[in-house]
Parts: sequence; C-alpha cells; structure tokens
Amino acid sequence: METKVVLDTLWVVLAAILVFFMNLGFALVESGFARSKNTVNILSKNFIVFAISSLGFLTIGWGLMFGDGNAFVGLKGLFFAAGPDNSPSVGEAYQGVYSAISWAGVPLWTKFFFQLVFCGTAATIVSGAVAERIKYLSFIVFSFLLTMFIYPVVGHWIWGGGWLSQLGFLDFAGDTVVHSIGGWAALAGALVLGPRYGKYGKNGEIHPIPGHSLGLATIGVFVLWLGWFGFNPGSTMAADPVAISHILVTTNTAAVTGLLASTVTSWLIIGKPDLGMSINGCLAGLVAITGGCAFVSVGSSVIIGAISGFLVVVAVIFFDKVKIDDPVGAIAVHLVNGIFGTLAIGLFAQDGIAGIATENGLFFGGGFSLLLKQLIGVIAAGAFVFPASLLCWFLIKKTMGLRVSLNEEIIGLDLFEHGNTAYPEFITHKPIYSISLLKSDKEDGAA
Repeated sequence: METKVVLDTLWVVLAAILVFFMNLGFALVESGFARSKNTVNILSKNFIVFAISSLGFLTIGWGLMFGDGNAFVGLKGLFFAAGPDNSPSVGEAYQGVYSAISWAGVPLWTKFFFQLVFCGTAATIVSGAVAERIKYLSFIVFSFLLTMFIYPVVGHWIWGGGWLSQLGFLDFAGDTVVHSIGGWAALAGALVLGPRYGKYGKNGEIHPIPGHSLGLATIGVFVLWLGWFGFNPGSTMAADPVAISHILVTTNTAAVTGLLASTVTSWLIIGKPDLGMSINGCLAGLVAITGGCAFVSVGSSVIIGAISGFLVVVAVIFFDKVKIDDPVGAIAVHLVNGIFGTLAIGLFAQDGIAGIATENGLFFGGGFSLLLKQLIGVIAAGAFVFPASLLCWFLIKKTMGLRVSLNEEIIGLDLFEHGNTAYPEFITHKPIYSISLLKSDKEDGAA
C-alpha cells in the first residue's frame, strides 16, 4: 500500500475519532443546560442516538447518500451490496457504485466511518431542542427516520453528486448537510411538541428555566471545540498540510470571535456577560465557519465568527419571543448559523485560498453567481427537511404519542422514562410516588 494512502487513512481516522468524541460534548452541553431531573434522559438520548445513526446509515443511509443513481437520490450500493472492497480506494470494486466519493484515496470503510460520525452529529442536534418533554421511544423512532432517509437525501444532493453539487453549491464540511438539516428537524420537533410546562405565561411573559450545571455545559463546549478540529480539517479526507493548516486556523478564529461577539452582545442587550450565551456564541462561530472553512481567508473568518456570535444571541431571544422553546439553543446555533455560514461562502469565498479551487464570492470579484447558488441550496434543504420532519413528528404523535404527560414532565423524565436519577443523593426524603405509580402514569400519559 502506498505511503500516501497510509498517511491519508491515519489522518481521516484520527479526524473521525475526534468527531465521534463530539458526542460527549453534546451530551455535556445538553445535560448542563437541562434541569437535574432530566439529566439521565438527556445523557441516554445522546448515548443511544449514535447507535441509531450507525445502524440506519449502515443499512440504508450510506447507499441513498453516496450510491450512484440520479440527481436526487442514490440507488446503488444499499446494504453495501456491491461486494468486497478489494482496493485501497473505491477503485475497480466500487466503480459505478459510489463514484461520487471516489476522489478520496482512502479505503471504503474509512470513508464510511468518517461520513457516519457526521450523520450522527446531525441527529444529536435534535436532542437538545426537544429536551425535557419528549418520549424516549418517540425520539428513537424519529432519529431512525432522520438518519436513514432525510439526512441521506440532502446529503446526496450536495456530497453524493446530486443536483446541488452539479449546480456548483459549496459546503466543505457540512453547514447545510449537517447543521441545517439537524436544525430544521429540531425546529419541526420543537413546534410539534410545544413549549415546556411553565416556560411561557398566559400574558406572554417568558419564564427562564435555568439549566442545572453550567460547569458541565462549559466542559462540553471545550470538548466540541476540540472535536471541530477533526470535523473541519478532516473533511479534506487527505493528509494535505496546506489545507489542514489553513482550516485549523479559520475554524479556531471563527470560534473565538463568535465567543467574544456573543459575550459583548449579551452584555449590551441583557446587561450581563451571560455564560450560556458565550457558550452558544463559540458554537455558533464553529458552525458558521464549517461550510466555508477551506474557501475563506483567516481575515474573513474573523468577520464570519463575529457576525455569528451576534446572530445567535438575537436568535435565542427571538425564538423565546415567538414561544418556540429550545432548552439548549440548538436551533439558534445550528439552523440560523448553518444558514448564515452557507450564505457566507457566497460572500467571502476566494479561489485557491487553501490550495483548493473554488468560485470567488461577491466580496472578492465573483459577483452574485456563487451567492445565488448558495441561496438555492439553503432554500432547497429547508423546503425538503422541514416538511419531511414535520410529517415524521406528526405521524409519531398520532401513532405512538410524542410528549410525556404533564405529571411526568413536572416530576422529571429520569424517574418516569428510566427509573433512576443522576443525583440520587440529592433526594433527602422518600418520594411520595413509587415505580408502580410511575408506570401507571405512563400508561395514561398524554400523547
């Protein structure tokens, strides 16, 4: 095997492991932003969602996304039915099956695993937005549907050689493919579920529901920040020193300017440098640079990150005002800044900035051509993912129920859904309820 293939494979595997590690970051951020009575539920959802993603993507999702077919969906290679991989790259064994990803010179299973952890990330985004009131089994069912069908279809359009790819739409590491898809699905879920009990008053007032541990959330964002150094540079899918180095710096720069801008913005609007806003500002910067990290300069990443930090604070406040309850700010972080990051490519892209040929954006002499393509991609993704997710959520609600009962929500999902609690020593008296009563209430729970 050639030395280049070995080095490329080691790099992609390392990057994939870092992206996989982001599951821990999401679990910590989401559980920290949730109340202690729902900690086990949040952790369990983040734990099981990767297993769900792995199975769904392995069986159907990969083939629909990367299999050769037509401009809208892959039709070949479902269930990896093309035979054994006899070459270090796609090569002869998969010629005409997964040709859209044949440009990457690493073994097939390396390609699969790297793409799998991205799919898992999209599914994990949904967990936070529907936290503290969704039935555990209903979340599992939706995650299967998202990773097997919804995510792969849009992924095929962009990364699988589909119509958006043919149009010239750019998304280097997944602003639309990962973050916007997860964000649209999360928005649909939050709308169908409705807000948590007590979140909004009868007269329109907003009642803050603080998370139980900003310590966990802060540790989580550092884990995610680390993982993004695999998420973005790893999308080279080759040990390219120039591109990797450039992407590392644009990624980090957008994160820090997003963090600083959100801190300043919250200080000006709320009156205090809110830590929760700073956390989401850092994540917003990382999201916003994801799509264009290889296409924009370091100077442009400063601007992109700063705008994202402002946007996330404004978006969190906006969603609260329109009574869309998102306990962790996932919609503001991933959907709003996934869209912004996608459009920013059309503004800031520079040909060859990281040694990668691309079209120039509006601010660098390219006119409106690329920006228009990016806008079409944003609209197309939203027009498919949002209604498809709404349909899935609605069908789950009508068939098996979507939301826990009010009693379950008040007492906490940990006891009702899982029969235990993350902090048992905090219970200083014998509860007035028993497991049998919990089971009885579950049987009579609201849909």
